Amino acid sequence: MRNYLLLLRPRQWFKNIFVFAGLLFSKEFYDPNAVLTSLLTFVVFCVLSSGVYVLNDICDYDEDRSHPVKSKRPIAAGLISRNTGLMIALVCFVLALTASYQVNRWLFLVCVIYGIVSVLYSVVLKHVIILDVLVVALGYVLRAIAGAVAIQVFISSWLLLCSLLLALLIVIAKRRNELEILGAENAVRHRKTLAHYPIALLNQMIAIVSAACIVSYCLYTLAPETIAKFHTRNLLLTVPFVLYGVFRYLYLTFRKQDKSPEHLLITDIPLQICLVLWAVACIVILIVS
Repeated sequence: MRNYLLLLRPRQWFKNIFVFAGLLFSKEFYDPNAVLTSLLTFVVFCVLSSGVYVLNDICDYDEDRSHPVKSKRPIAAGLISRNTGLMIALVCFVLALTASYQVNRWLFLVCVIYGIVSVLYSVVLKHVIILDVLVVALGYVLRAIAGAVAIQVFISSWLLLCSLLLALLIVIAKRRNELEILGAENAVRHRKTLAHYPIALLNQMIAIVSAACIVSYCLYTLAPETIAKFHTRNLLLTVPFVLYGVFRYLYLTFRKQDKSPEHLLITDIPLQICLVLWAVACIVILIVS
């Protein structure tokens, strides 16, 4: 049973918190129905993304066997067959799509798009330089869109932009980590596109994306439509939390190179505290506005 649970990668489910962006910034957290729908959407994406992870493990079987960490995954380690994995992935897809349709057709449509994009990534797009990181980041944006359409609220284009940039930062940092851990030669065996990502280029991309993420969030808090919607300029007070969170993540990326950035996101206590404080600050500001 433990191997089947590991196959679903529950540690990766934290990525699905993006579905709560619409709930938070639409001020619908007052509505119990909206909260329950958002929680259901979170579960839907946990199941759907698990199906995608299993499919990735099947497609990356040979490459994962040369990775010091991924070689321990159930399929790569031979603990679960690829045929069994495929059946589990199909069950996850069917369950997630069925549940999403019960919410509304728009969530179902977003889930279908997410599934198609994920399959295309696993089969083809992960081998295309630059496009590979953009497609993975798009998955985070689709989560945010899903959370909004599930409760039928408008989500700001600024927030979608921030989601995209934050996701790009996570994905690019992960590529850098793979190069650092595996070394150039072994990294290419694991992921062919890494041959086109020298450390210097990834460092520049990280610097550009992290700066763009911070600036975009600042502009969002000061945008006329944001002020008109929430009747306050005080969202600017949440910027220090964003600054600390991004800087802390960069510190972990460059100083804790023996750990995956994704792993650090769910194990670093200061980063988790920062995220909680940011969310609390946003809720308080939106309530009193």
